Amino acid sequence: MQDIVIIGAGGFGREVKTIIDAVNKVEKTYNFIGYYDDGIEKGTIINNFPVLGNLQDLNATDKEISVLLGVGDPTTKGKIVNTLSNEKINFPTLIHPSVQISNDDVAISNGCIICGGTIITCNIKIGNFVTLNLMCTVGHDTIIDDFSSFMPSVNISGEVHISEKVYVGTGAKIINQLTIGKSTIVGAGAVVSKSLPDCCTAVGIPAKPIKFHSND
Repeated sequence: MQDIVIIGAGGFGREVKTIIDAVNKVEKTYNFIGYYDDGIEKGTIINNFPVLGNLQDLNATDKEISVLLGVGDPTTKGKIVNTLSNEKINFPTLIHPSVQISNDDVAISNGCIICGGTIITCNIKIGNFVTLNLMCTVGHDTIIDDFSSFMPSVNISGEVHISEKVYVGTGAKIINQLTIGKSTIVGAGAVVSKSLPDCCTAVGIPAKPIKFHSND
């Protein structure tokens, strides 16, 4: 079995642990050994497993180890990955056994987390460190770039291009043949019916930008 840890011992990090458990029920794959978290004291016990240290400690490990990002914020995910330079670390993709993925030209890159009930159809490309939370749907010919995160029950129609570091809130819907600019935030429950530019926050039905922010 493969030793594995989770960065982030907050709510989503603990949910990622439940995906490891679900995978292991189907086939013994991972040996979960604990969490790394910059904001929680080393040795703290979280649901019977220890916080093993912070990112600096993880960067100093001398053992081969698999690492999952239990973090939802796209910018934070990017910063964490840029911080970790240890060649002993690898980033597997974790997929809940209930996820439906077609066999027709679906490519999923490293470090992704795909939660239970999600459906991924055909001719889809998903970049590195993408998070698809519970019960999302991804339609045909969609491209999702690195570090983007989708909260529960997001519906992405076909032929959509999601740029890097996009965050889409719970229950949002993205209509077909649209582009979402990099580092853009789509609010919970929004319906995106027109393409969105980079670095904006868009809310409402239909979704409209209400402010712009810097690209971190």
